[in-house]
Amino acid sequence: MIQNLLQRLARFLDRPLFPWKKLIIGFSLGNFVLENWLAFRQYGVLKHTKVPKALENEIDQKTYDKSQAYGRTKAQFGFIKSIFGEAKSIATLHYDLIPKMWAVTGLWIARYAPARFSGEITHSLIFIFAWSLVEMVINMPWDYYRNFVLEEKFDFNKMTVKTWIADQIKGLGLGIVIGAPVMSAILKIIQKTGQNFFYYVWLFVFVFSLVMQTIYPIVIVPIFNKLTPLEPGPLKEAVEKLAAKLKFPLSELYIIDGSKRSAHSNAYFAGLPWKKTIVIYDTLLEKTEDKEVEGVLAHELGHWKLGHTVKLLATAQAHTFYTFAMFSAFVNNKSFFQAFGFHKEQPIIIALLLFNEVLAPIDAVVSLALNMVSRLYEFQADKFAVDLGYSTSLAGALIKLQKENLSSMEADWMYSTYHYSHPILTERLNAIGYKSTQKVSKADDSEKPTKAADREL
Repeated sequence: MIQNLLQRLARFLDRPLFPWKKLIIGFSLGNFVLENWLAFRQYGVLKHTKVPKALENEIDQKTYDKSQAYGRTKAQFGFIKSIFGEAKSIATLHYDLIPKMWAVTGLWIARYAPARFSGEITHSLIFIFAWSLVEMVINMPWDYYRNFVLEEKFDFNKMTVKTWIADQIKGLGLGIVIGAPVMSAILKIIQKTGQNFFYYVWLFVFVFSLVMQTIYPIVIVPIFNKLTPLEPGPLKEAVEKLAAKLKFPLSELYIIDGSKRSAHSNAYFAGLPWKKTIVIYDTLLEKTEDKEVEGVLAHELGHWKLGHTVKLLATAQAHTFYTFAMFSAFVNNKSFFQAFGFHKEQPIIIALLLFNEVLAPIDAVVSLALNMVSRLYEFQADKFAVDLGYSTSLAGALIKLQKENLSSMEADWMYSTYHYSHPILTERLNAIGYKSTQKVSKADDSEKPTKAADREL
């Protein structure tokens, strides 16, 4: 039944003079207008000058002003970058830069590569490498400015230029070492399995995602950061006790040198269902007390215990299957290729690249739905931690992280609905049932650490 529906869709779409280019440019412009309209609404919120009433006992005026300034600076940067990105996307389509790059890489292969490497898969890999390299070079000035000007201005950047350049090279190298074999396999599967290729590609991607979950904390992360086992002590004992209580299959407990690049804080776990690794950023340990770290980890383990990770994985796989199934209606679409300057060839990799643009409006709706589900899961994980007795610790950690990361204290409801995967601080504190009875810091005393004992629920 699925095949019949997809075949009908393919026949409907494969019509001469179908305005593919105008359609995709229209999608792109529509998304650009929507994103910036929402950002403009949020920018108005970032111009507020008074601490929200719900946080006036937790956030001093100096911290609030700095948070608002940080948010406005990021928004201004985002406005300019989005204009540049939209202009680049439209120019790429309008001036047929994709077929021109394909032709250039084809000439390079014909001139320099051995005859046995002249097939579509080799051409596709060279094309993707060249395209990614150009994109990296174009984006480097933006990335440099974000890290060494914007983040530096607010004391978040901890990277050196040397580390930044090394990260760019490592990322490109990983793309070659991991991306090239994976892309080759996907292209080969599509070539060999016919119109029903999406079943096999989805299965391959699913297995690959499980492998990546296994090797990510022990192979990928150490390429960029140093992982150090958490030293024996009260925190390690408490985390191991919590994991044992919840029957969480904890195998390793690491500290990551996140401070090497940024002052922002985080914690996460990774691995297969029967073997998990917890990774805590050193910045989180520096800015919070042990009990508050426990509260954060209780929240994260709540996601696991409540099945959120499995549900999100299943959702992601369903989306992957749907994407490849829809792609099968485009991969042999002659009018689709011709609209973008491919009159003699129909490279699979090009169809994938352009199909992402066609799928963008649907993906925006999917992203909106996933954000709504994610926010629901965050509330549930918070409640899970509260039920374990971490209400004070979790609230304290959330407040400290909000202050240290200069996260936005408020949000326009439409902007947050569309963009945020996590509820804002006031929503989470209200859901936890947090009540403040004492001001934690004064405007002229904002740099002093706040003790959890100063707060009550």
